[in-house]
Formats: sequence, structure tokens, C-alpha cells
Amino acid sequence: MDRARFSAIKTVYAVKSEGAFSNVALAQILRQEKLSDLDRRFCTELVYGTIKVGASLDWKISKYINRPLEKIDAKVLAVLRVGMYQIFFMDRVPNSAAVNESVEIAKKFVNIGASKFVNGVLRSAVREPQKSDFPNDDSVETLALKSFHPAWLVKLFVEEFGLETAKKICATNNIEPPLCLRVNILKSTRDEILNELKKFGATAEPSKIVPEGIIVKSHGALDSFKPLKFGMCQVQDESSMIAAHWLKPAENDFVIDCCAAPGGKATHIAELMKNHGRIIAADVYEMKLQHIKENSKRLDIKIIEPLLLDARKIGDKFFNQADKVLVDAPCSGLGVIRRKADLRWKKTFEEIAELPQLQSEILASAAKTVKKGGTLIYSTCTIIRRENEEIVENFLKTNKNFKIVEKKTFLPHIDGTDGFFIAKLVRV
Repeated sequence: MDRARFSAIKTVYAVKSEGAFSNVALAQILRQEKLSDLDRRFCTELVYGTIKVGASLDWKISKYINRPLEKIDAKVLAVLRVGMYQIFFMDRVPNSAAVNESVEIAKKFVNIGASKFVNGVLRSAVREPQKSDFPNDDSVETLALKSFHPAWLVKLFVEEFGLETAKKICATNNIEPPLCLRVNILKSTRDEILNELKKFGATAEPSKIVPEGIIVKSHGALDSFKPLKFGMCQVQDESSMIAAHWLKPAENDFVIDCCAAPGGKATHIAELMKNHGRIIAADVYEMKLQHIKENSKRLDIKIIEPLLLDARKIGDKFFNQADKVLVDAPCSGLGVIRRKADLRWKKTFEEIAELPQLQSEILASAAKTVKKGGTLIYSTCTIIRRENEEIVENFLKTNKNFKIVEKKTFLPHIDGTDGFFIAKLVRV
């Protein structure tokens, strides 16, 4: 029995039926199974591919069965999903291997009866692939099926950007993004890390957007990359690094990061401050504050003070005290879909509709902490106006003591970064 496939099926089952996060569940399975590098990569591709294709894959499965998917045992469905993914979306995998290995796994993971059902369904898919061809029209529903997105999200993108741009956004969301590293300038230089990556067998190049950034196009298991382990660099996307540069922190500034966990931007700010000054890194979750402490320790950051505090109350605690303030607001995360296979299927329109009120309340509170002449950055990792421009525009209507200096929405298909919004405001 193929251990890589079995590991993938168990992971997909945990994500789809037990609500696990794909990256967490996969890491757990891979630690348990101790697969070879080749099998690890195959298992990872199966997991993230199956989860990414999501409802579009289920639509295909439904064409070969005569009952609703919810009536099928969850473990059987996990086997079918991974098997069908190989048949329809992995050209280099022989159909015979996809079918036979799925059947053998079903025997162990479920029972003999389930394996016969799996065999029948998968062989039918191999025999009649055209039976589950996607429709060929310009409807939102068809674009959703073909681009592996929920229909409500495609509709939102079309309303926001128009049909052609929505197609490009959806297509880019399905391309695996490169890994990005931020050099810790307190402990190393970009040339040193690039040299270490070369020795490690990775392919990498300097970022054209930020001076500390490195784009890693291919790499092995980073658990054994010592510069990362010892805090000489940090995983962080280029767009996210821009926030610290727009903030322009100086040595001995008092900086507040209102929604700081896990600490990527706060530690970057500290590095630009050369570890001199004071940074309050606030978050509402105690567990997440621990991540900030761990990252700070690994990176040798001394000036960050983690604080358990709801950002909506930060204005009262630090009224008129801060030189620089960052609000990297809780958001829908629609700009980082390409990095999180299950994100597109976990979000709901109702959840997104509730976010602007929270974002507005946090920004209003954070603004109270800014000194006259101080800088306030508002950023998100989403790309839709209601969470971005509209928040800033509404804030400026009621806060005449602030003016906007610049703003930008980064789009993956144009800028090559994660989707990201940033606005720089100054108290005048």
C-alpha cells in the first residue's frame, strides 16, 4: 500500500471532516509517517491540490454516483477525492495507479465493501472522463467550477474588478507562490543569506521591492536551513515587508503594532530601529502573544513588549503617545488564497460582511494613540474595497486631523506579491 497516498487521504479526511487546518494536519501526518523526500512532496501535492480544487472536485465525483455526497461515508469520500484528483488533475500519475492504490487504501482505511464502491466509481471516471466535463459558458458558476473557487467569491471579484480581472485573480490564486524570506539585518546581510541558500541547494534571487527580501524559487525542507533556525532570516512575503518601510520607524521611536501576532511586522520594525526604542505588540489572544515572544527571541529582538489587549481599547491606554502606529487589521485574507489551500472554502460572505465594523473600530482607536506629526499605517492582506479604501475613506471623513499620504493595493497577478492593501496616514 502506498504510504504517501494513504498519508494524503488521512490528511484530507482530517481537514474535510474534522475541521483541521491543512498545513497543521499535513505537518502532523508527515512527522508521524517519516516519508522520503520524494514521497513527502507527492503527499503534499496530493493534499493541497485536492483541498484547493474542493467543490469543483466534488462536482466531478457527483457525476459518477447516484446519491448525494453527504450520504457517503466521510472516509470513503476522502479516498474518492484524492483518487479523483489524481485522475483529473495529475497527468503524470497513471490512472491505473490512482485506481488500484485507492482501492487498496479503502480496504484498510474503511472496509472491503467500501473498496468495491471506490473501485466502481474511479473506474467509471477513467472510462468516461467526458461525463464530468465542466460547462462551457461565461457564467459566474462556470468560472467558479473551472477556477476552483466558491461561486459567491467569484461573484465578489467580478463585482469588484470586472470579469477579465476576476479571471486573472482566480487563475493566479491557483499558482503555487514562491517562498519569501526577510533577512534579519541585525544578524546578517542579504548577500550572506543568498550564499547560504545556494549552499543549501536552493534557487533564490533578491527582491526588487524591499531591500531585505529574498525570493526562494526552489528549496528543500527548510527545517534544516540553519540561518532560518538561528534567526538570521524570517519567512515573510514581500508585500507584508512593505508595511515597515512605509511606517519608516527611527531609532528610539515609540511604536505600536495594534494587531501584532505572530510578530512578522513588529520584528521587522524592530530591525529597522536597530533594536533601539520601544514597540508595543498587542494582540487579543494570549496564545498568539507567545508566538511573538518566540519570534523575538529567535531573531534577537530586545525592544518588543507583547501586550494582551483588544485593539479597540488601545487608544485609551496609550492616548497621544506613539510616534508610529501600525494597524494590520483582522481581515478576510482574500489576498493570500494562493498560500492557503483551504482558505477559499472556509470563508463565507457573511463573515466578510461583518469585518468592516471591527476594522473601523480598531483604526479609530489606534488613531488616538498617534502624536501630532506621527504616522498611522492601515494595512490588510485582502484586496476588496469594503475592507480597504472604504475603511480609510470613512475614517478620514470623521478624523479631520489626519491626511492620507499614499495608498496602494497589491494584486498577485500584477505585482507578483500576495494581495495586500496599505495606506499611510499622518496626523497633522
